[in-house]
Amino acid sequence: MSVIAAIIDTLENKVEKLILKIKNLEKNTQELHIQLTKSAQTIQTQNTEIEALKAQNETLRMANSLLGSDENKRDTKLKINSLIREIDYCIAQLAD
Repeated sequence: MSVIAAIIDTLENKVEKLILKIKNLEKNTQELHIQLTKSAQTIQTQNTEIEALKAQNETLRMANSLLGSDENKRDTKLKINSLIREIDYCIAQLAD
């Protein structure tokens, strides 16, 4: 009977070790899920910041072209003509 008892003890030890490993793996999985969620939030925040910076960059380029820098004279003329057309259209709409 002592052989069977030794086998049972060995099996119990192995099962306990497996249960401990499973618990550790579950804890690790939870930590990874939390880290993944934080990373996704960080990416979303950075994407929002990128979009805001792109809009700000475009606004600054437009303002720079309206100021009439030498390298953007053509763009400045086109933008001014576009604005004049929009104003004329608005005046025409108001006149009707």
